[in-house]
Amino acid sequence: MEGLVHVPVLLNEVMAALALGQGDHLVDGTYGGGGYSAAALTAGARVTGFDRDPRTIARASGALASAAGALRLVNRPFSAMADELGVDSADGVALDLGFSSIQMDDPAYGLSFQADGPLDMRLSGSGESAADFLNTAEEAEIADVLFHYGEEPAARRIARAVIAARPLHTTADFAAVVRRVVKAPRDSRRDPATRSFQAVRIRVNDELSELERGLEAAEAVLKPGGRLAVVSFHSLEDRIVKRFLAERSGGLPGGSRHLPEAAPGRAPSFERPGKAVRPSEAEVQANPRARSATLRFARRTPAAAWGNVSPDKTKTKRESAGWRA
Repeated sequence: MEGLVHVPVLLNEVMAALALGQGDHLVDGTYGGGGYSAAALTAGARVTGFDRDPRTIARASGALASAAGALRLVNRPFSAMADELGVDSADGVALDLGFSSIQMDDPAYGLSFQADGPLDMRLSGSGESAADFLNTAEEAEIADVLFHYGEEPAARRIARAVIAARPLHTTADFAAVVRRVVKAPRDSRRDPATRSFQAVRIRVNDELSELERGLEAAEAVLKPGGRLAVVSFHSLEDRIVKRFLAERSGGLPGGSRHLPEAAPGRAPSFERPGKAVRPSEAEVQANPRARSATLRFARRTPAAAWGNVSPDKTKTKRESAGWRA
């Protein structure tokens, strides 16, 4: 498909999980570089692609032209799919929760510490930027974000250093502050700023709440027998997806101090999910960014959608236990 510039992680595995046929309707909730959409179109499906990044939509003009009416793109977050399409309207929903190489490698997005750029991180281009947050938030709020969304052990010390270094304007400014506080072990391949950048990006884009809402929207739009496939890239996302599918397939045990009781008297809206899939060693060698990817998938039952019934499922284990940075 013309305009395809990004091959997503676990492409073959995602397409096998979706099992799309001629004339099926796929909702590609994270259009990105169009990899899943291109594969679905090749299989004879029609596609509605969602992306909140207007730059992504603008780049896809060639793909729209070559798809000959089988592809529709919507510049909205994937949580809006039910409002946009209505219930029981899709045979498959694909969500790739990572970022395309275009977004990560373009300094204008401010997503990476590999090249200096504005401290932005907003996918939609609107609302509070990373610089706005880091330059105005209280030290305790910054520490909480770094710990809960980045699982950064040095959250308090980094937050204190951010306050002392204000104002921060660029990704290099923020990365330098973190690196002054956190030193990477000699044998580590992870930059000390990785966790902090992840945390602030999640905060700026409201990613975990968006994922919650998106999963509920996918439940609503899928027809009976339709399939959901989600690729996540860190434990916070994967925990939400895993719990959502376990809960809605009747696979959760009784409640605990970390997990409330499942909603009683509800028929499972999904069949028991398949076993989680990880990238092959060959794929990781070809694309090191695939290393942390996890695919989870499940098929929709004829039961009614549950909607929003679990308000606490974004919490980490430490947060649920009452820990505060």
